[in-house]
Amino acid sequence: MKISRTKIWVALICLLLVFYMVVMMQRAVLLMADPDWIAKLLGISYFILPLVAAWALISEVLFGARTEKMANILEAEGGLPEDTLPRTPGGRIVRAAADAEFEKYKLEAEAAPEDWRSWFRLSCAYDASGDRKRARKAMRDAIALFRQASARGGSSKQVS
Repeated sequence: MKISRTKIWVALICLLLVFYMVVMMQRAVLLMADPDWIAKLLGISYFILPLVAAWALISEVLFGARTEKMANILEAEGGLPEDTLPRTPGGRIVRAAADAEFEKYKLEAEAAPEDWRSWFRLSCAYDASGDRKRARKAMRDAIALFRQASARGGSSKQVS
């Protein structure tokens, strides 16, 4: 099993964040033990921040793992969208070409709203068009549909 550079960087960043959260919790305990009420308030806020960071870290790692799992299934099925869009000399996708390609995936998702594959491809199209917010929303929808299909009995692994 080959581990990619991206996974190594994600693991290092996660470790760094966990270290930061531990230090924050330690500081929170020290501040909450202080008799001054302002220090106690700061300690409470220092205690809450690592909890929010832990939730965000877990959410993002799960999002990435689920996205990778779906991408692997689509790749095995031959259903991943091909990256044939023209690029600028700087390497960015030409927006007009991405917008034109987007319509194809939008129609596919409208035609099959319960198919996680169509939402995955729509997410890729949003991303290519530069709309990261909608790309993440479409991917969250794809993940929800994928999990529902998996819970129903593995229909997520069938070829579309």
